[in-house]
Amino acid sequence: MNVEITIFTPTYNRRNEIMALYNSLKQQTCKKFEWLVVDDGSSDNTSRLFEELVEKTQEFPIRYYYKENGGKHRAINDGLDRANGRLFFIVDSDDYLTNDAIEIILTEELKIQNDMMKLAGLGFNRGKNKDEFIGATFTGDSIIASAIERQRYKIKGDKAEVYYTAILKQYKFPEFEGENFLTESVVWYKLADDGYKIKWINKIIYICEYLDDGLTNNSSKLALNNFVGYTYSIRQALTYSLTLTEKMRLIGVYTRIARIKKHSFVEISKNINQNILWCMMFGWLSVVSRKIKLIITKKT
Repeated sequence: MNVEITIFTPTYNRRNEIMALYNSLKQQTCKKFEWLVVDDGSSDNTSRLFEELVEKTQEFPIRYYYKENGGKHRAINDGLDRANGRLFFIVDSDDYLTNDAIEIILTEELKIQNDMMKLAGLGFNRGKNKDEFIGATFTGDSIIASAIERQRYKIKGDKAEVYYTAILKQYKFPEFEGENFLTESVVWYKLADDGYKIKWINKIIYICEYLDDGLTNNSSKLALNNFVGYTYSIRQALTYSLTLTEKMRLIGVYTRIARIKKHSFVEISKNINQNILWCMMFGWLSVVSRKIKLIITKKT
């Protein structure tokens, strides 16, 4: 079987939820893919489920690997080392694909093979369903922009990015001892800073619903518990050509979290190479903004 795309799924205790993704893969109109699963230390008998799936599935190859818990970014690094497809598509274990996702990806990728732009891959919309996209998108069929430039074109919220495996292998995630989370923007921003762009396609191919215990809902806690990597990601991001508003937000949120960690403003300023007055001012604004959001949330 010709494997064009590696569907890569890092999973942790998602035995019940992952079947929706499996079923969507079985229903794909194009089967030129493999499903590569790295289990990040699950304790819910996910391994037994995959023994059964590997044995009974004939439509596409499934490769399952178990590793000790180390976080999604380490699982992605592991997945890149094992991938057979020339395209690498990260699909989370509690999400699933539209039936024509693989066909759409390969059709759109054919259009860019002769493009002279420095392209790292393609990006598609995620949706709550096939008709309602998540975040914001642009007007038109497609646009080319980097992960940093995308904000200017109103490409906001999580998207479904498909990268060239050979390129992504050159941009592994840094790993910090004792920490098991690092934001994926570390790699996406680095690609952008090195001149790589994404061709964004205005089509929904990825359906998702954020669970209460998912990464999306625990950003502050994750930053506190993985502070070295968090500091690295913010310091790196602030060197790039982000909008002033985004830089102000990053400085503010970092300062608020660092103060919870009992860091002084002098330490905070040195950590991210920013003016101490900016850290104090934007940190205060971040605290006020968060309190207002909490009040509004309680009232609703």
